[in-house]
Amino acid sequence: MDVRILGGLSVRENGVSITPTAAAPRRLLALLAAGADQIVPVSVLMEEVWPSGAPRGARAELHSHIHGLRSLIAAALPCGRKEATGRTAETVLAAQSGGYRLDTGGGSHDVWQFERAAGAGYRAMEAGDLSRAALRLGEALALWRGEPYAGVDAGPRLRAEIERLEASRLSVLDQWVEAQLGLGRHGEMVPELAVLAARHPVNESLHAQFMVALLRSGRTDDALEAYRRLCAGLQKDGGREPSARLRRLHRSLLTVRDATRPRVPAQAPAPWVRTPAGVGVPAVAGAAV
Repeated sequence: MDVRILGGLSVRENGVSITPTAAAPRRLLALLAAGADQIVPVSVLMEEVWPSGAPRGARAELHSHIHGLRSLIAAALPCGRKEATGRTAETVLAAQSGGYRLDTGGGSHDVWQFERAAGAGYRAMEAGDLSRAALRLGEALALWRGEPYAGVDAGPRLRAEIERLEASRLSVLDQWVEAQLGLGRHGEMVPELAVLAARHPVNESLHAQFMVALLRSGRTDDALEAYRRLCAGLQKDGGREPSARLRRLHRSLLTVRDATRPRVPAQAPAPWVRTPAGVGVPAVAGAAV
């Protein structure tokens, strides 16, 4: 089974889609895919499908949705190999211990791939291997095709899972940028960080990295402008102030700007001449005295 969550929901068995189009069974399959290879209790499934409270006959309706999913699975399984593989609709979507378990059969799951690559990247960062960290963290980020569970009308459990995944992605993104900057790739990171800063207008870590990349690229004034945009965004977002780290970075930017700004030499006083009336006026270049 091939499970894709990091973008639109896609679940395939033997290369054939088993993702329903109707909202309720789609949400049900999404939650089973989130807990793939684990038992998801019936109570959790019912809370997801009916977050405001299960109506009369909800358990029977849930069984009907399970039956519909099994029909899609059965249609995807090759008839001649069911006995050889042992995979049937009832074993792929199995009833176990008060819940249901979606059996991937050792197939792929993009969230698992993301977490493995991210873990390898974090370990490389801790070991100081920035090149490997940038590679593995980049691989993790490349698995994202869009918002997790896009197209699914998420209930409370899926919304919590979406928040967890998005927070995890931001953490990986932060470390990937750190690795790139550590490798001296600030110039090539500026355009991407500009997009990220615009997409996350109150994310202080991304803005700090953007400011550092601009500073190292000799664009101190642009870095100061990025700080001003962040401050404006934070003010709109509940009247917040930048963190102490951002304020220190801002002071450093001001110091660099003042140190590199060309000094304007002090202008010598204009020579004075006397008119016949004895009134002192400054001489004008090119004028007759």
